[in-house]
Amino acid sequence: MIGILDYGMGNLHSVCSALKRLHVPYIVSSNHDELRQSNGIILPGVGAFRDAMVCLKRDGHIAFLREYAESKPMLGICLGMQLLFDESEENGLTPGLSLLKGRVIRFTGSDVMRETYKVPHMGWNHLDFKKPESPLLQGLSEDYAYFVHSYYVMTSDESLLIATAGYHVEVPAIVGKGHVFGTQFHPEKSGPSGLAILKNFCSLAQGGVRT
Repeated sequence: MIGILDYGMGNLHSVCSALKRLHVPYIVSSNHDELRQSNGIILPGVGAFRDAMVCLKRDGHIAFLREYAESKPMLGICLGMQLLFDESEENGLTPGLSLLKGRVIRFTGSDVMRETYKVPHMGWNHLDFKKPESPLLQGLSEDYAYFVHSYYVMTSDESLLIATAGYHVEVPAIVGKGHVFGTQFHPEKSGPSGLAILKNFCSLAQGGVRT
């Protein structure tokens, strides 16, 4: 069973619909005792980093998530992925869960040649696999995924990068270390490849895929 953390800022409907299509049993809950019974947790997210951390702190989820990630798989999606990192500069510097090393920063809107580009980054972008051996990428070849975000992760730890996407800078698209994984894009909105990544995570959580 997969647990989906309901903390008030998640794209719950689309994630639940995807798991139903994959025939994966799941629960949506904010109760820690219930979530501890799951094989893996999905941390969804839509909205602002600071607001999400306020919600997580208010309901005592921060310590729970850190404890859970020590022994069981966790997948952050979009904002949920960003929350896994040390901090974000969105609406003022805000500490994150610090499960992965890095800072969330805003696209500048202009490149090194001072050419402007649109923010947010919205649409389909090619995934460049950095670690094709990752359990999240089993059975997949490089494909496209659907992104909607104005902030991205900047990290000096290249070992975290499972896949990247190019949008005037190198954007960490899939990250992972130990039991902790994240996708900057929405796998549930990224066609067959996105669903395959989500299925691979569920298989990993249920013991069907080994790291």
